[in-house]
Amino acid sequence: MAQQLEKDERSNNYKYSIIVPTYNERLNIALLIYLIFKHLRGVDFEIIVVDDGSPDGTQEVVKQLQQVYGEDHILLRARPKKLGLGTAYIHGLKHASGDFVVIMDADLSHHPKYLPSFIRKQMETGASIVTGTRYVTGGGVHGWNLMRKLTSRGANVLAQTLLWPGVSDLTGSFRLYRRSVLQDIINSVVSKGYVFQMEMIVRASRKGYHIEEVPITFVDRIFGSSKLGGSEIVEYLKGLAYLLVTT
Repeated sequence: MAQQLEKDERSNNYKYSIIVPTYNERLNIALLIYLIFKHLRGVDFEIIVVDDGSPDGTQEVVKQLQQVYGEDHILLRARPKKLGLGTAYIHGLKHASGDFVVIMDADLSHHPKYLPSFIRKQMETGASIVTGTRYVTGGGVHGWNLMRKLTSRGANVLAQTLLWPGVSDLTGSFRLYRRSVLQDIINSVVSKGYVFQMEMIVRASRKGYHIEEVPITFVDRIFGSSKLGGSEIVEYLKGLAYLLVTT
């Protein structure tokens, strides 16, 4: 697949900007970046790390990685403190030079091995957005207990029933956007935290953008602690109500 992707990319001359928000990801970021380079051989890309003032030394690790891979391939665009996931993507987009923008998590829950599938799906279909999904054949979740799986599935079914977005996984955050489309959608989004991803895909659907899905297996983080808790569930329900009224 990698050799064919390399051949296809040379003929298309597209560049990809991969935005990775980080907060206390010192133990994950080096492996993530290594895997991105491994799976995107021959592809023109840049990685934009948006770090929100991590106290664990994440930025120092990224600076070391810049010495290895080059500052033209790894851009560190830090912020002084935690300002929210949605604003991290907006900040990263300001520094992106690619034709397409990939957004993904830094905690290895989104494996870079899927990136060639995202790119190929976009090239084959001309889609404006390609999103990873856990909820179709070939997709799934690894490392969650039964309660968390049921909670996630239930939240997704509830959103599907109320919003009819045309995609199977609303809360996933592993996506490829045509850059101009991402810029258009992000300007109309008001959510800042956990609901940001859901509002992005719902608004894209309402605007009539072509969305395709690629099955992925989401893997729970190995290093560090999850940033999802009870407050995020409350935020999700509030966001769902907001989107039901405004879209």
